[in-house]
Amino acid sequence: MSMQPQPIPTVPEDTAAVARAAFPKGNLYLQIRDTLGSIYQDETFASLFSRRGQPAQTPWQLALVCVMQFIENLSDRQAADAVRARIDWKYALSLPLSDPGFDYSVLSEFRERLIAGNAEQLLLDKLLEQLREKKLLKGHKRQRTDSTHVLGAIRSLNRLETLGETFRAALNHLTVVAPGWLQEYLQVEWFDRYSRRTENYRLPKLDSEREELGGTIGQDGFALLDAIYQPSTPEWLRQVPAVETLRQVWLQQFYAPTEAGQVQWRTPKDMPPSTLAIHSPYDVEAHYSSKRSVDWVGYKVHVTEICDQDCPHFITGVCTTLSTKTDDAVVDDIHQTLSQQQLLPEKHLMDTGYVTSEHIVNSEKNYDMNLIGPVRGNPSWQSQKNAKFSSEQFQVDWENQVVTCPKGHQSIIWRDKIDNRGLPVIHVHFSQSDCRSCRVRKQCTHSKFARRVTLQPQAKYDALQQRRQFQETSEFKKLYQQRAGVEGTLSQGVRRSGLRQSRYIGLGKTHLQHILIAAALNLIRLGAWLLGTPHAQTRQSRFMELKPKIA
Repeated sequence: MSMQPQPIPTVPEDTAAVARAAFPKGNLYLQIRDTLGSIYQDETFASLFSRRGQPAQTPWQLALVCVMQFIENLSDRQAADAVRARIDWKYALSLPLSDPGFDYSVLSEFRERLIAGNAEQLLLDKLLEQLREKKLLKGHKRQRTDSTHVLGAIRSLNRLETLGETFRAALNHLTVVAPGWLQEYLQVEWFDRYSRRTENYRLPKLDSEREELGGTIGQDGFALLDAIYQPSTPEWLRQVPAVETLRQVWLQQFYAPTEAGQVQWRTPKDMPPSTLAIHSPYDVEAHYSSKRSVDWVGYKVHVTEICDQDCPHFITGVCTTLSTKTDDAVVDDIHQTLSQQQLLPEKHLMDTGYVTSEHIVNSEKNYDMNLIGPVRGNPSWQSQKNAKFSSEQFQVDWENQVVTCPKGHQSIIWRDKIDNRGLPVIHVHFSQSDCRSCRVRKQCTHSKFARRVTLQPQAKYDALQQRRQFQETSEFKKLYQQRAGVEGTLSQGVRRSGLRQSRYIGLGKTHLQHILIAAALNLIRLGAWLLGTPHAQTRQSRFMELKPKIA
C-alpha cells in the first residue's frame, strides 16, 4: 500500500448543512471537528506506507476512526458502519454524504502498521499537542497515576487444559505450514484426542484419571518434539512459534522422560514462577497474577492524568505492562514518557505501590519533581512490637560512619554491600559484648550475637525517614486526597470504553488499545468541558444533598 500526503479537506457543504439540521444543539463529534480540526495529518503516518503501490485509505481518517470507535466502544465492523451511515461521523471525517466508507478490515491493517512502525504513541501525543495549541491544556502542575488489571483476550485454563490446547495449537499450525511432513508422524489416537477444544467439563473428574491423561498428552508432545528435532527434519520447523511454545510449555510442566518413555509432571515447587509460566498457547505474554483479592490472567495498565482544577483532567500517559510487573518498576518509564512530551508535573501523586525512597530521590534529582505518596512502613518485628528499638530510632553519623543505638552503644562495623536486588546498602554491626550485657536485648534483637542494622545510602535513607514523618501530617493527607480521583478515570475507561478487557492478542496490541482509549476519554472530557459539565455530579453526591443538616 502507498500513500501520498494530501491536505485536509474542509467539511462538504451538504454534510455540514445536514449535520447542523440534525444536531441543532451540537454533538460531540461536531464539537471535536469545530474545536480541534482533523487532529491528525497524513504526514504524521507517511513513514508507515510505501511510496509505490495501491493507494491506501487516508491515514488521518483511519487514525480518527480508531479513536472514535472507543468513544462508544464499537467493534471494527460497527465503526466501519458508523462511517458509512452516520452524519456526525462524516462531519468529523470531512466526508460527503454519498461516501460509501471502507471495509472494516482496513482498521486492523492500519493498527498493524502502527505497531510495526512503533507509532502508536503518536495517536495520543498529537492529540495532546492540539489541545495545547488551542490552550485547552493549560497546566499540568499536578498529575496522578494509578493502575488496574486487564483481562487477556483468552479464556482461563487450568493446568490440564493448557497442555491439551498447547499440543492442539501446535498440530493446527503444522497442518498449515507443513502438512506433508506432519502426515508422516501423525498417530491415529490424536484425531480423537485433539480434534475438539480441550475443555474441563470433557476431562475426567478423578485425580488419578486426570494425571494419567496428562501423562498421555505429555508423551504425545515429546513424540512430536522428537520428530521435529530429528536431523532429517527441516530446521525451520523448530522456529514455528507454536512449536517453540510447545517446547517451552513441556519444559515447564514435565520432567525429562525416563529411558522407558515414562512422563512425570513437575511438582509445584519445581515449576517456574508466574513471570515465566505460559498460561495459554494463544497469548504467551498474558500471565497469571494476583493483587489483594483479584486474580487474573492478562496485563496491567497504568494511567496518568492531570488533576489541576483550572482545566479538564486530560490523560497524559498510558503504560501497559505484563501483569507480573510491580507498580514501582514502571515509575521511571512513566516519567521518561512525560518528559519526552514536555508534560512533567511539579507534583506527581501516586499510591504506596509506586513510591520508594529511590524514586523520591531520583524524581527530584532528574526531573525537579516532587513525588507525593505514602511509603511502606518498616516491616521489622521491632517496629511492630517495640517501636523504641526500630531502626528509625538509631542515630546515624554519616560522616564518621557510626550508628548509635537507643541505649547509647555505638556500632563497630560499617560495610558497603550490594543486596539481592543489586542495590547498594550498608550493613552495620554492633559489639557482642555491648549487646550481651544490655538489659533490653530481647526487645532489640533475637540474634545470638549482636544487633545488626541495614541502611540505605544517605540520600535514600533521609528521604525515607522524612516521608514517613510527613505522611502522618494533616498537610500530606489533604494533598494526597487528590490522588483518589484517578480511580474514577479508570472506572470511566472500564465502563465506557472496555478498558478491563483486552480485544487483541499480545502486549503490543493491548497497549495500542489503551492509547486509543486514553485519546477517546480525552475527547469525551473535552466535550464535557465545552458544555460546562467537566465533573458531572454523581448519584451519590446528589443523594447526599438530601441529608438533613446536623446542628
